[in-house]
Amino acid sequence: MTKTIILIPSRLAATRLPNKPLLKINGLSIINHVYDKALSTNIGDVFVATGDKEIFEEVNKKGGKCILTKKDHQTGTDRIFEAFEQLDLNQIEYVINLQGDEPMIDIDDIRNLNKVGTNNKSDIATLACEIKNKNELNKKNIVKVYTDNKISSTDASKAITFSRENLLNYNLNIYHHIGIYMYKVSILKKFVNLKQTKSEIDQKLEQLRAIDNKILIDVILANTSPIGVDTEEDFVELKKIMNYKN
Repeated sequence: MTKTIILIPSRLAATRLPNKPLLKINGLSIINHVYDKALSTNIGDVFVATGDKEIFEEVNKKGGKCILTKKDHQTGTDRIFEAFEQLDLNQIEYVINLQGDEPMIDIDDIRNLNKVGTNNKSDIATLACEIKNKNELNKKNIVKVYTDNKISSTDASKAITFSRENLLNYNLNIYHHIGIYMYKVSILKKFVNLKQTKSEIDQKLEQLRAIDNKILIDVILANTSPIGVDTEEDFVELKKIMNYKN
């Protein structure tokens, strides 16, 4: 059976919403909401990877597992790789990089990513959802992915490119990218040793480093579109939704 570990990179240095991981919804911090979601997938061990002692203490206080990394990393993937090396696990085949600011990500979508990714022996696998409102195509905070073929929850397709710009001129296979990645361990090691590319820096999308270096990314359809927390407005809206659900 393929062995997968979930690592959650987290940091306090978000400029648009300071101390984001520690903000509380229904009495629980955002980072612990995400940790609980990851744990409930029953995929494998879950660790938060952070360079901030406040986050480290917050996760540990609730009984979670957390790895203290260097404070400064170029990307979240670099941070989880340091954590993975610290753990020194020999039998892990895949690492899931789960963003620490999406407390409403669907558990079944994470499980399906793991299932399809392992079945396909993907180098990298990720999720995307349907774009239901065409206005989303013009929003730079929504990352779009253009795939070779139509995707479903069972049939993945290779990513051609990712962009914050409108990709409508490409073709109909355009989706709203969800920032979760599943890396084959050997590919994760390769990825973090590659230099950042111009398109990655320009777009602020680290997955473009893989595309630019001919590393294949399988895209799988998610059933739901999670709500990320990037601004104070996002946080207020998310609190309303999660309070309503409870």
